[in-house]
Order: sequence, then structure tokens, then C-alpha cells
Amino acid sequence: MELDDWESDNSDSVVDVNEEDEGEECYLASFSKPKVQFRKHLSKARWINEMGMSEILEIKGQLWRTIGVVRDSKIYCSIEETLYLAEEGALHLLTDDDDGDKVVQLRDLHNKLASGKHGCCFESYEVYKHLRSLGYIVGRHGVLWSTKSQLLGSSSMKIDELFEKLQINNDGIRPVFDVYSPNSKFRKTSPGNPCFILCLTSDKPPSRREIGDIEKQCDGIPVKFCHVEHGRISFFSYEKVDIPSLP
Repeated sequence: MELDDWESDNSDSVVDVNEEDEGEECYLASFSKPKVQFRKHLSKARWINEMGMSEILEIKGQLWRTIGVVRDSKIYCSIEETLYLAEEGALHLLTDDDDGDKVVQLRDLHNKLASGKHGCCFESYEVYKHLRSLGYIVGRHGVLWSTKSQLLGSSSMKIDELFEKLQINNDGIRPVFDVYSPNSKFRKTSPGNPCFILCLTSDKPPSRREIGDIEKQCDGIPVKFCHVEHGRISFFSYEKVDIPSLP
């Protein structure tokens, strides 16, 4: 059985878990300081500098059903997934250097995120974290969950192609995340289509042409937009409306 289909009967034992609003409709949120939760059973990973990702070494708990991509029977996590798990107190992250037992601290992960070298910025991370807190399943746009999955394309993406795909262009409006509704039966090998594709906007609203171009890229999957300003997250979408003629 490959890691895609991995399941565990052992649930995490969590100390001091803060419950979040699980409503599916939420269009405004504010930034908050991360509150680290502590779990008795931690997964273990190693940060790989040249990849800008973490490779999972030991798996604990249920979170891996909806986090991380599988390549060559290994699970890899993007910078936003790695930081999210670290803030959740679910991941013990080791450095990729001669001192292999040294733990990567949260402040070091925040610095890696701030560098902008790993295809994610603070705004994207806050959006990712907020959607996860609502129960949504979130993945990088267009990145296959596994080499068996058929999401947004039929060709298998090998590990080198994966890392290239993860380098998101941070200029202008762009699709950032594929977002799935909460689903306890979600499988990386057969995720199906996302319920919507999320785009992160720049300082100004998208033009009609930009919206049309993005919708053409998304093959009929609904597109929503997100804008982050002064620590506030706004989600919105556009629909064509026919205005009746006046008499």
C-alpha cells in the first residue's frame, strides 16, 4: 500500500486545542498571532534547502490524509504546509545540514517564508491557514496530490517537475490554491475536482480581461478571489449579470 492510501487508527492526543468557526461561508477574517498547540505524538520531517520543502520521515496522526504530496513513495510538504503543521505542534522539523539533529524553530520557518524563495508569501500563508481552520482541504494550484491522481491533468508529475511547479509567480493576479470542501473520505489518489480555485489579487481589483483569462485556464471550475490588506482577508467572486432594459 502506498503512502497515498495511508490511514491510521491512532488519533492525535491534543493538549490545549482552540476550536475554530467551521462555517463554510466566511468572507472576512483578521490576522492573529500563531498559537502553538502541543500534541503528544509528533510527526518528524527534515527541511531540504535546495528543494524549499520538507520531507516527512515519520508519520503520526490523521493530518496526512489532506496535507503533503506523494512522490516516489515519499511525502513532501510545501513551506505553508510545513509552517502550518509546526504552528499546530504536529511536526518536529530537523535542519538539512551537518547537525542533523538540530530542530528548526518557528522563527526560522517564518524567515524562510519571508524570503519569498519558496513560492509563498505571508499573505498566501494567512489565507491557507484560515481556510484550513474552517475545515477546507487546500493544495497548491495545479500540483498533483500524487502521481496516481488525475487532478487538472493526466500526466504524472515527477519530483523535479513538482519543485518547478511550486515556484509561484508573485506578480499580479494568479491562481494560488485548489480548495476542496471538508470531506472525511478525501483521498490523494482520487481527489476529484476542487470546489473552487482561489486567486490572490494585487492592490487593485482584477480587470474583466484578467478574470476571463483566469477562468479559461480553470476548465469550468469556479474561481474565487482573495485580497489581503492590513491583516484582513476578503473572499469574493464575480458573476455575469444581465441588467434588464429600461422602458
